[in-house]
Amino acid sequence: MKDCVIDASVAIKWVIEENGTREALAVRAHWRPLAPDLLAAECANILWKKVGRGELSVDEAQFAARLLRASDIEFLPTPALLEDATRLAIDMNHPAYDCLYLALAMREGCPFITADEAFVRVIHQKRPAALDRHIVALMQVARD
Repeated sequence: MKDCVIDASVAIKWVIEENGTREALAVRAHWRPLAPDLLAAECANILWKKVGRGELSVDEAQFAARLLRASDIEFLPTPALLEDATRLAIDMNHPAYDCLYLALAMREGCPFITADEAFVRVIHQKRPAALDRHIVALMQVARD
């Protein structure tokens, strides 16, 4: 199985049914997912927001958190990515926490799969074409 970097926009679809869940599950079936350890905090934040909006009960959010904790994501330490993520964030004028995922994909030489289409557009607009091999929009997974 080949490695890929995923972000919270993909991982959350493994445990919460939403647009793109089928594609996210295909990623899980065909790739070995890697992520900065920041992903755990981002997923917890998404679950908290969904409870606040009435989209999930507290029990459902807790169950989703347990499923994510038991998933096969290999978490890698964020501090090792700080310099590269900072440079990317400055170069693209984009939040550094998103750039941590891209920095990890670049370091590992593997694709970064995300459902964050706005970030995909930013990368394609503001970075050299050399980064194109590192970014894959989640919806593209279904077409490949």
